[in-house]
Amino acid sequence: MDLDLQQLRALSVAVSEGTLDAAARVLHVTPSAVSQRLRALEVATGQVLLVRSRPVRVTEAGRPVLRLARQVELLLTDTAAELDLSEDGGRASPLPVAVNADSLATWVLPALQPLAADLFFRLYREDERRTSDLLRDGTVLAAVSTDAEPVAGCRVVPLGAMRYRPTAAPAFAARWFPDGPDPASLARAPVVTFDRDDPLQRAYLDAHRARSGPPLEPPVHFVPSSADFVAAVRLGFGWGMVPDLQADDDRTAGALVDLDPDGAVDVALHWQQWQLRSPALDRLGEALIAAARRALVQGPAKS
Repeated sequence: MDLDLQQLRALSVAVSEGTLDAAARVLHVTPSAVSQRLRALEVATGQVLLVRSRPVRVTEAGRPVLRLARQVELLLTDTAAELDLSEDGGRASPLPVAVNADSLATWVLPALQPLAADLFFRLYREDERRTSDLLRDGTVLAAVSTDAEPVAGCRVVPLGAMRYRPTAAPAFAARWFPDGPDPASLARAPVVTFDRDDPLQRAYLDAHRARSGPPLEPPVHFVPSSADFVAAVRLGFGWGMVPDLQADDDRTAGALVDLDPDGAVDVALHWQQWQLRSPALDRLGEALIAAARRALVQGPAKS
């Protein structure tokens, strides 16, 4: 199978940008030219690779071709750097990386800062339980994930764990939990959660329900932003499972109380990246692994 580099590039950029019009602007061609390149790639592979929705969506058959396109882009970027060639006015192609929201809000950006002068990043914020899916479909080159099993073609490195504690503002704790959290108070006290897929608050509630009693269903505030989640807890919207890394920062220190010192939970994180000989990808991985091992909890996890 003989695949054209421009056609692979069109697929990669269309997925990154979300539409053929946006891809055309990045590639400095017309939307019709992007469409023709994609169609030619589909003819060459004999498969429909992309659903032309908004945003575009990779088909099952398109996933391995997208992985190939991203790998080719990475190798071209590395080669250009070694030859001191510039592309797009000196800008390398951004490295696509999937990161969970709490890591992005705490330790990841400081780790990337020393690299930001000569490497560029396309960060995908995704739940840590789903970031490995973005590796499988070729959307990203690497990911911070809870998945300890390597995705096919990837290597995995343990990073440590983010420790979460049930916390609340002092006035909220005094009102709703004067004697500490128990099934009765947890059933009434409002709770802050990231989204409907966030398992941490639900796991704490399930662990503290009355034996053989019904599930605890308190009123819920949904706040789908890591920084705003902590702000909502700090402002007394409800209690929530807050990472130590955010509870201890300058904006929050002293503004939250630990409702249950024995209720801490560790979420183990891993670094997964494609097994490619790539200086850029290796620099990225080395920086994030080193930073994680400074910032995250090392050793046996609490659960």
